[in-house]
Amino acid sequence: MQNKKHLVIAIDGPSGTGKSTTAKLIAKNLGLTYLDTGAMYRAITFAALSAKITPDNKEDLDQLLQSTTIDFDSENQVWVNGICREEEIRGAEVSKVVSIYSAIPAVRMALTEKQRQIGQKQNCILDGRDIGTVVFPHADYKFFLVTDIQVRARRRFLECQEKGISMTLEEIEKNLSERDLLDSSRETAPLKKAPDAIEIDTTQLSIQEQVKKIQDYVGVVA
Repeated sequence: MQNKKHLVIAIDGPSGTGKSTTAKLIAKNLGLTYLDTGAMYRAITFAALSAKITPDNKEDLDQLLQSTTIDFDSENQVWVNGICREEEIRGAEVSKVVSIYSAIPAVRMALTEKQRQIGQKQNCILDGRDIGTVVFPHADYKFFLVTDIQVRARRRFLECQEKGISMTLEEIEKNLSERDLLDSSRETAPLKKAPDAIEIDTTQLSIQEQVKKIQDYVGVVA
């Protein structure tokens, strides 16, 4: 890995491409801080749903953004207002509407600023949909992962089964398709590949293979 005081690696791509799992493993291998930006948007969505704040309620949403705390523990579990909400933010209710709340400019602005503050203080790897284009456009390394949607749906289906979340394969594929459309067509920070990002198709790759592919670009710690 390059020898420098500060390093930022950005991994972008649609949901289900293995971004988070890959980023976590690379963070562990290279001794970097892992920042799960997608979980932050899920956390705000969960908080809004819990408070019964609709996406069009700008005033209450602004207050929620100011009052809600989002933290990560040593195992990268998400805590919302001092309570571990890892299971809740990954549930079907949040998954169905997270793209709607994520598209709100005020939400993106607030969380982008928080992500930048963390990333400017320490070497880190971040995954999301606009890391290389908006959050850290000058990241040292940028990657964009793509995967066949049926493969993505099967991966997410297995994750849901392991966590006891009841969703059919068809429901998950429909949810992914709708989320892709929302993420790529929103006005603020849409999902798109940065011009200088390295695209990696993970359809035929295992997690270990895509981790190695990225680390081959970045270099490994001696």
